[in-house]
Amino acid sequence: MANAKTSLTRRTLHYYWQVTRRHKALFAALMVSTFAFVALLSYGNPYVMSLIVDQVSAQPVEADQVFTVFGPYITALILINVFGQAASKLQDYTMYKLEIAASYDLATMSFDALCNQSMSFHSNRFGGTLVSQTTKFMSAYQQLIETIMFPFLPVICSVIFTCGILLPRVPLYVAILMVLLAVYASISYYLYKRILSLNEKAASAQNQLSGELSDSVANILAVKTYGREDYERGLFDNANREVVARDSKRMWASLTRGIITACITVVIMSVVTVFIAGGNAWYGITPGTLVVMFTYTYTVTNQFNFINNGLQRFNRAFGDASGMTAILDEPRLVADKPGAPDLKVSRGAIDFQDIDFFYTDGNVKTQVFDKFELHIPAGQRVGLVGMSGAGKTTLTKLLLRLSDIQEGQILIDGQNIADTTQQSLRRQIAYVPQEALLFHRSIAENISYGKPDASMEQIRRAAKQANALEFIEKLPQGFDTITGERGVKLSGGQRQRIAIARALLADCPVLVLDEATSALDSESEKLVQDALATLMEGRTCIVVAHRLSTVASLDRIVVLDGGKIVEDGPHDELVSRGGEYAHLWSRQTGAYLE
Repeated sequence: MANAKTSLTRRTLHYYWQVTRRHKALFAALMVSTFAFVALLSYGNPYVMSLIVDQVSAQPVEADQVFTVFGPYITALILINVFGQAASKLQDYTMYKLEIAASYDLATMSFDALCNQSMSFHSNRFGGTLVSQTTKFMSAYQQLIETIMFPFLPVICSVIFTCGILLPRVPLYVAILMVLLAVYASISYYLYKRILSLNEKAASAQNQLSGELSDSVANILAVKTYGREDYERGLFDNANREVVARDSKRMWASLTRGIITACITVVIMSVVTVFIAGGNAWYGITPGTLVVMFTYTYTVTNQFNFINNGLQRFNRAFGDASGMTAILDEPRLVADKPGAPDLKVSRGAIDFQDIDFFYTDGNVKTQVFDKFELHIPAGQRVGLVGMSGAGKTTLTKLLLRLSDIQEGQILIDGQNIADTTQQSLRRQIAYVPQEALLFHRSIAENISYGKPDASMEQIRRAAKQANALEFIEKLPQGFDTITGERGVKLSGGQRQRIAIARALLADCPVLVLDEATSALDSESEKLVQDALATLMEGRTCIVVAHRLSTVASLDRIVVLDGGKIVEDGPHDELVSRGGEYAHLWSRQTGAYLE
């Protein structure tokens, strides 16, 4: 388990370094400015002051000799502060620039990873959790950079300058101080590793809480209509209590570490007090050196005190980043081959050749297709019917490469879709599902989604062909109307006609309709059916339907049962056979009542 945690942390650092090295000039400037800032303001000032103290202690200075004697020291202090403050502001600038640039790269990296994962990946995860993990992954980078600059780099600077300046003057004191600081650092690191797993568990609990909230809000209509507010509140409360429990464990572990390291700090300051008190009497240490000893030791111990907070922030950052790191490491279930060409479709003939497909849920493997064969000539309109679970929708998802088959091949115009890019494949297929997939954007943007460069005239024409223009023009803002999340401001029939308008405008040679009218009322269905008839003209069409009246007028109907074709032919021929399709048709038309 510990190795897994370490590996996850290492992988997080790998992704963060990938982003950082793209902006290595900014990162280097940030490191140099931080080093200069600490060196000048924290160590340059006390050093010059120690020289002044030694000068004052050596002999009195007459009033008219102050600027003559101390002029160089005053000039040095002014220059140190000017350049130190300039370094401080450069540090602020470079840190802001690096964080802004890196946030853009990390957001892009996360978005690409999520968008390029398969539908199986998304089906097994909360959308809200993925959003939360992306946000935390980005903010964790900022935490790490800020923690490196405050306090870890200052700690390193403190040790270097303390040793460099004091070692020639009081080597014994420096040796003792370094031993104590080494003990301090070792104990802090040991306690840090113990707390790392607690932070990852706390982050996991936070992600689960975000997922529960997202799931309830996304399905708020179901929650309210079934009066399940209390039930959802219970689920949310359980997740919230888990967050409190894990955060509490992390808090107590951090407090324990803080108490232990505070005790070491007391020991260090006790040692420096003894040396300062007896340094002049025992070793002849000058007053200026005593001032530097105290100032530097106090500075370095303070910096080490901040290590506790820094390690806690490290823990939290790696815990927050762990979820997205695991996603970035996860192999893509559906991936393009290196150098895959775009799919070129001129006719739209589709062949499913000897395909095997199964999906795995946990450790259970479910076979859907075994040596499945289906040929659809270019321009043919084919209906897929059968009982639920027969494989109808799965077949369309395989055609769209939302999942990949295990054996066989799927060809469009003789090209194996597994050898072409996914984007080019899906740009050749207009997909209209049962529930219209609308964005929280304007109606015009939703219609032109498949053809973003479409003119307003083209958008209006597609809306008219989809029987959507009339209701759109009645809206107060017309095509500029925002549809709401998932199109909640529109009725089901209106959403579906916008989806059809989108498919019409995309003008793809292949059309897939997956239960596109099953959830509509009779009046909406008539409008949608008319729009679909227009949409299907001149295209290769696959229509998935439970409502057989939807496919009765198609060129051909394929009846599936258990992932196999049990019947295949036109409507009239299948009804006359008296087989599975005739049985389904009789049930839906009411003949079974006789």
